[in-house]
Amino acid sequence: MIESLPTKKSERKEIIAGQQATTGGRESKKAKKPVSRVRKIAGFLHLWLGLASGIVVFIVAVTGCIFVFQKEISELIYRDKFFVTAPLQAKILPLSQMKSTAEQALHVPNVSVTTYSDPSRAWEFMYFKGGDPKALTFFGAVDSYKSAFINPYTGKITGMIDYESDFFVIVKYLHWSLLLNTPYGQPIVGYSTLIFVILLGTGMVLWWPKNLKKANFNKSFKISWKAKFKRLNYDLHNVPGFYAMLITLVLALTGMVWAMSWFQTAVYVVASRSITPPKQVSFASDSTKAALKSPIDIAFDVAKQQFPDARRIFLYVPDRGAPKSATISANGYRGKEDYYDTDVLHLDQFTGKLLGRENFKDKNSGEKLIRMNYDIHVGVVLGLPGKILAFMGSFIAASLPVTGFMIWLGRKKKKKTTSTYSSSF
Repeated sequence: MIESLPTKKSERKEIIAGQQATTGGRESKKAKKPVSRVRKIAGFLHLWLGLASGIVVFIVAVTGCIFVFQKEISELIYRDKFFVTAPLQAKILPLSQMKSTAEQALHVPNVSVTTYSDPSRAWEFMYFKGGDPKALTFFGAVDSYKSAFINPYTGKITGMIDYESDFFVIVKYLHWSLLLNTPYGQPIVGYSTLIFVILLGTGMVLWWPKNLKKANFNKSFKISWKAKFKRLNYDLHNVPGFYAMLITLVLALTGMVWAMSWFQTAVYVVASRSITPPKQVSFASDSTKAALKSPIDIAFDVAKQQFPDARRIFLYVPDRGAPKSATISANGYRGKEDYYDTDVLHLDQFTGKLLGRENFKDKNSGEKLIRMNYDIHVGVVLGLPGKILAFMGSFIAASLPVTGFMIWLGRKKKKKTTSTYSSSF
């Protein structure tokens, strides 16, 4: 005789209770141990903070990944603009002459100059002017941002770039402020990055194996490539996230230095072990001196003498509307691509006379760390291996919101299916 299925929930509960009694409570012995309070809190934070910041973290990580090798890609794309053929007896033209040529070509009043010790490089003459400081987007906040590149031996323009529409500049400002004006976009990026740091911590709590048995070890440290998609996605979220944690943490913290002034101050205080701000030294041009015809040429000659080992020298000449006390600044960069190991000269804008010098080696540890922040962030501080690490770290960071969302989506569907199945009895 076939017995009919119970139709009431109370009847089903009695049957289940009876089955457990007849089996001696074997199911209860197999029941999982209750989740600890710490893991519950970590899980809650990891889920909801991840959902809240996922899109921003993804955009910032993807753009960071793309930007790492921008120098190499740009030099390949713009090779005709960036490089020249140096004559056998190379003689460089006066810097003031090239500066005037660039300003006429760009139709601007004043440009900054980047010169190179590499004889095969064209020199860059850049103009930047801010737009509406209250504009919503990056494009409204910038009035003009462009460069002319000049052959230093012939004085001819090798090419011009409008950076407002340049691919890598757009990528950089997506990374910097989501293409919003800095006052609006940077707090969003900064605090999303702070949330990402919290996610790294909660993710470690959730990932940490309860014991180091071989089965748990394999689940935590290895990806099951032959597993079904759901399991594979779970491994791709946890395992690369663990191995790249240190790199992604460094990338996140160095990004926060720019985005949040309080964090930069904290980094400076910890590194310098002092709450005293760095000493600011000021220099002033002497407006009573008779202005020479080409003070920038004199300043450049002084800079070359002061920076015999510099690969790049950057000069900025005050424009016509600047105070008469303003000075010409010259930065000597020793590295091929990095910016931190830099000394700065201050020169009289009327005579080109050297007024003072600030050396990187004389900075305190806090100033040095802040100065190195960009080079650490993009990996340049370690050369090509550092850039590869930054690329891989950014790539994995970009994947985490995607794989995490898919894990959450899968569990949500599972709960919905279970709920539907239970209500059908």
